[in-house]
Amino acid sequence: MPITSYLEKKFPALEKKIGVAFRNPDLLVQALVHRSFLNENRNFPLAHNERLEFLGDAVLELIVTEFLFENYLNPEGELTNWRAALVNANMCAVVAQEIDLEPYLFLSHGESKDANTKARGYILANALEAVIGAIYLDQGSEIAKQFVTRWVLTKLPEVLELGLWMDPKSRFQEGAQEVVGITPTYRVLKEEGPDHEKNFVIGVYLGKEKVAEGFGTSKQEAQTDAAEKALRIKGWKGPKVDIITRTQTDPIG
Repeated sequence: MPITSYLEKKFPALEKKIGVAFRNPDLLVQALVHRSFLNENRNFPLAHNERLEFLGDAVLELIVTEFLFENYLNPEGELTNWRAALVNANMCAVVAQEIDLEPYLFLSHGESKDANTKARGYILANALEAVIGAIYLDQGSEIAKQFVTRWVLTKLPEVLELGLWMDPKSRFQEGAQEVVGITPTYRVLKEEGPDHEKNFVIGVYLGKEKVAEGFGTSKQEAQTDAAEKALRIKGWKGPKVDIITRTQTDPIG
């Protein structure tokens, strides 16, 4: 399908999905152009999305910061952790998947066939930030704020309830100590591959009980994966946190 036909057919549906009608649709398209695509399509009329991503990252952080500042009186350190949980790559990738951005991405043949979910998540996260940058340029700060409020800030209750403002290992350790009075331990179960391309399988244990196994290209990554799975298996939420709004204290967790 020629590029022009592709754009005419595909992108109005995306605009409808995100609730933004672009004055300059090229900005939305550019937000979804990965650098690898241009290596194989040098005559493509638009640049890749990295500059828009740079802008969108700052816009996203400012909107989230302003919202937390205006609505919560918690200490700076707590608000910083909440913000990080809302704007990090994992959350941006989740939002991009909910919007279903992946079919709209312009990728090289190699990238489009790459089954590495971590790498694809990173591309999706960057694309979401680029879309936010494109909305800001095309529609202004108020529409960008509406977009972030709808797709990102609605995640805050989940972040607070599940303790996503803490890393998975810390959450699992706090849950284990609170529920069963045991500090988790991690053991390498398998290690394979050359030194520059190692893969690890790590088990997380409560005493003698192996709760879950995690996988990763580093021990830290595999431990984090194991802790995330263990939290789901045990059904443990994050630690209780006191939410201090401008009107009341609301314990969640």
